[in-house]
Amino acid sequence: MPDLDFKIAGIEPCAHGLTPLLNFKVEVTNSPATETIHNVILQAQIQIQATQRRYNAHEKEKLTELFGTPERWGETLRSKLWAITHTTVRSFSGSTTALLTVPCTFDLNVMATKYFYALDDGEVPLLFLFSGTIFYEAEDGRLQVQQISWNKEYAFRLSVKAWQDLMDHHYPNTAWLSLNREVFEQLYAYRRNHGIPTWEQTIEQLLPARENVEAAP
Repeated sequence: MPDLDFKIAGIEPCAHGLTPLLNFKVEVTNSPATETIHNVILQAQIQIQATQRRYNAHEKEKLTELFGTPERWGETLRSKLWAITHTTVRSFSGSTTALLTVPCTFDLNVMATKYFYALDDGEVPLLFLFSGTIFYEAEDGRLQVQQISWNKEYAFRLSVKAWQDLMDHHYPNTAWLSLNREVFEQLYAYRRNHGIPTWEQTIEQLLPARENVEAAP
């Protein structure tokens, strides 16, 4: 019977993705190595292990929306689900590699995006929890089916810069802002009525002057 192990060997952005995608390279190893695996339907649940890294004061301030104030983090700082992704592993004996593709977004309403955006540098501790179905050839040549063992997991540290570079490539010098539609219509009407050419200038005109912000208590 096959016994599969999984290792994340690296990441790379999807070169031709129309939306931000990260490809995680998975090394798949079977024991016994002589056994023929016809294919594997592989699924991975990816968790952000937020407790497994340190945070500076600037990061803590930006993470308040997710975890509350730092004095509460002993109760509120917990692992969070980032993504569930899947792939099909082709026929192999011994070992092979496959790609797990994870869609990313710059939508700051999404918990994972809020977390990544809050980090200045360093690494994001991830935990991959693997599951799925193995189709393999028994000694008598018959096709057999087996589930991947429930305890197959792998810890991986994702560079914050890799995520930042991916967002910079797809959204250079920009950020997303999601508004209630009624509020958006009011803002859009304000822009039209005042003949303001860009959204940036519209918002800048509505913001208090910098000196007033700095003088505020």
